[in-house]
Amino acid sequence: MTATRPLSCHLDVLRLPLLGRRLRGRRGRLALQLPLALAALLLVLDGFTGPQQAARNLATVTPWVHFRGFAVLALLLAGNLFCMACPFTLTRTLAKRLSLRGRRFPQRLRNKWPAITALFLLFLAYEVLDLWASPALTAWLILAYFAASFVLEVVFTESAFCKYVCPPGTFNFVYSTVSPTQIGVKNPEVCRTCVGRECINGSYSPMPVMRVDAIPGGQREVQHGPDGTLGCGTLLFAPQISSNLDCTMCLDCVRACPHDNASLFVRQPARELFQPDAWPKRWDVSLLVIMLAFMGLTNAFGMVPPVYALQHTLVDSLGIRSEWLLVGLILLAGGVVAPALLALAAGRLGQVLTSTTRKYPLRHTVAAFAPAFVPLGLGIWMAHYGFHFLIAPGTIIPVIQEFLGQPGEWARFSGTLDLTLIGLLQLLALLAGFVGSLAVANRAALRLYRQAAMPGLLPWALLLLGLALAAAAVFSLPMEMRGSVLFD
Repeated sequence: MTATRPLSCHLDVLRLPLLGRRLRGRRGRLALQLPLALAALLLVLDGFTGPQQAARNLATVTPWVHFRGFAVLALLLAGNLFCMACPFTLTRTLAKRLSLRGRRFPQRLRNKWPAITALFLLFLAYEVLDLWASPALTAWLILAYFAASFVLEVVFTESAFCKYVCPPGTFNFVYSTVSPTQIGVKNPEVCRTCVGRECINGSYSPMPVMRVDAIPGGQREVQHGPDGTLGCGTLLFAPQISSNLDCTMCLDCVRACPHDNASLFVRQPARELFQPDAWPKRWDVSLLVIMLAFMGLTNAFGMVPPVYALQHTLVDSLGIRSEWLLVGLILLAGGVVAPALLALAAGRLGQVLTSTTRKYPLRHTVAAFAPAFVPLGLGIWMAHYGFHFLIAPGTIIPVIQEFLGQPGEWARFSGTLDLTLIGLLQLLALLAGFVGSLAVANRAALRLYRQAAMPGLLPWALLLLGLALAAAAVFSLPMEMRGSVLFD
């Protein structure tokens, strides 16, 4: 296998004229956060005071129709830009100065299980409460994000909300692994001799502190003080970053580094999906990636006619009278239980077919193939979000016009793309995702099973094919409005 070039050999984004200086500046992130914070406040305002018709309110049209598609496009073209500009962490500096020093997030929760739970609960609330159709509830959700982020930043020394809880952040973490940018270092030797490890610990101090670091090439004075920068909120050590997973791209590591050694580099897209040691071999990480792909399918399934037949069948056969329980069972089965069981079955069958049951723990086998679900999962979400956006891409304009007190030009901006063309674009997204997933799975099979790669790949290829075909079948059905009355 050909060795991957170090990131320092690639283009350094922060050395680009104008853009680089602005991004790595002390207030570079703030300049990105303030516009989004203002936008969030406007969404909250319109959500509470504007028309409660979903199609005419900024709080529902912007996040549920337009923003999600742009966030995915940004992940593909540039990186995790939303987390970089996240308005929910705008008060992080204040929160850290109020935080109780020394308290870390509980050991048992330092994993992706809280994130999986938060994603499940968000999708459940989205369906049952019809968040897509409720401006007021969407406004409350935005405020809840601000409150949860601030409280967790105050209580814990790490950015627990970003790393362990935030549903949009978790989505961005997983799919930023296909992004063409990544944090890295210019010279690993400098990091080996660095005393303060400011990329993690930061350079903020209530009182001025000064020391001298001996690094390759000489000595450098290092100063900490009240104007210093906080270190990495998700506790990533810059020279050891092998994946975009858990990286918010806040660039605090870059600003805190006293040796100008950390930076943001252009890299080969999806680089870590093909690297065996890029992600930890943990059940929570592996199942998060796999479940997120299936959650995309399950979420789309909630928009097509068969879901109503399934719901009525469950009502009639099981006598369920709670919509929370009914929708929860469907989401739990399709987005959590099914992917977990299918992944375990594929992993074990691959081991049996290659006679490697005793050579690799099942956890390691599943971890090796879990990255293969990233391209297809992203393709499913792109097909889903793309439909919402392309069905009426210009409607945000009359919504803004009405918010500003002007008459909305609905006739002018309510045009839609041809449904056949939208369907073709959805299929192309699924096909590209499937091909990418198959390539990642094939690389994993060759790495694990060598000459027996084909039988080892077979169960995973069939699982990916089944997921892709199921997604194609769902997206070929007419999308309907949700929120039908099941209980009289």
